[in-house]
Amino acid sequence: MSKYTLHINGEPRNVDAAPETPLLWVLRDSLGLVGAKFGCGAGHCGACTVHVNGVPTRACMTPVSTVGRKQVTTIEGLAANAAHPLQQAWLELDVPQCGYCQAGQIMTAAALLKENPNPSDEEIDGALAGNLCRCATYLRIRAGIHRAAEIAAKKGGKS
Repeated sequence: MSKYTLHINGEPRNVDAAPETPLLWVLRDSLGLVGAKFGCGAGHCGACTVHVNGVPTRACMTPVSTVGRKQVTTIEGLAANAAHPLQQAWLELDVPQCGYCQAGQIMTAAALLKENPNPSDEEIDGALAGNLCRCATYLRIRAGIHRAAEIAAKKGGKS
C-alpha cells in the first residue's frame, strides 16, 4: 500500500492504495464517491468517466499512482446542488431511463461544452461515441446537451 494525496473535487483527500488500484475503486471504495460507475472495466463504456485536469478520463483504467497532483472532478463535484447546466437539462428533460451511464455521459458532455459551447448533432455524437447507454437514450442525451448549451448561454456561457 502507498499513501496518496489526491485532489478530488477541489479538496485534498488522503488515501492508502496499491499503486495499480484503478482510480474508480479509490473514488468509490475509499472516498465514498459512487457517482462514477463500474461498467466494463476496460474503458469501453464510459460509465466511469471523470475529469482529470479537465479531460474526460476512464477511471476504471487509470491507476491511482498516475494521478499525482492532477485535479480530479467527479459528477459529485461538477456543481453544487445539481446547478450545472447539464444537470439542470437532464432533470428538465428527464433524460435518463435507468440512469446507470448518465454520470459518465454528463462528464463527457461537460468537457465537450467547455470546448464547444454550441455543438452540432454530429459534434455531440462524435464526442460521446465512446459512452454507451444500455437503454439507448442517445436522442434524449443529445437533446439534453443542446438544452444545457441554451441554459449556459443564458447564464453568460458558464457550463
